[in-house]
Amino acid sequence: MRRALVACVVSVFAVATAMGVLGRVWAADPAVDYTKILPPDLVKNTPKGKLVNPYKDTQADVVAQGEQFLRSYGCSGCHGGNGGGGMCPPLTNDIWVYGGDDDTLFRLVALGSDELQKQGYTRIGRENVVGPMPPMGTIVKSADDLWKILAFVRSKYSGDPGYKFGAPPDPPNP
Repeated sequence: MRRALVACVVSVFAVATAMGVLGRVWAADPAVDYTKILPPDLVKNTPKGKLVNPYKDTQADVVAQGEQFLRSYGCSGCHGGNGGGGMCPPLTNDIWVYGGDDDTLFRLVALGSDELQKQGYTRIGRENVVGPMPPMGTIVKSADDLWKILAFVRSKYSGDPGYKFGAPPDPPNP
């Protein structure tokens, strides 16, 4: 009986450890199939600051797919057909309300602005149209689709190139 209990505890520990490792691998391994991962799961299993878009905003096919996803998932209902704004802020200007890095943008869309703020994020930019971003992570079918939407959004960025991925790091103090 004691041996069975020890074996059970060891098995549970091994599974828990493997799941933790799997979460870390999702965000870092380029061979990961993001089409099989839901956005909230990727967020939950990846440490803050570690989500990186596997796509570039210069990949025309990816940007075109992202534009299609933007429309098919209903993003355009609030943000306009091409992301230029509507009853919600435009996605095509130079303002990143919470920051423009991949990790923050992914979490904002997946979790929504209220949950993002609960996790310690604060608004650093302002838009003329202000309202909460709803959590879209359960609407968007995969992390891959969301990454493509974000590649499309980034391709439309119209501001200072130095701020395309968020504010540049502060220069070191002398």
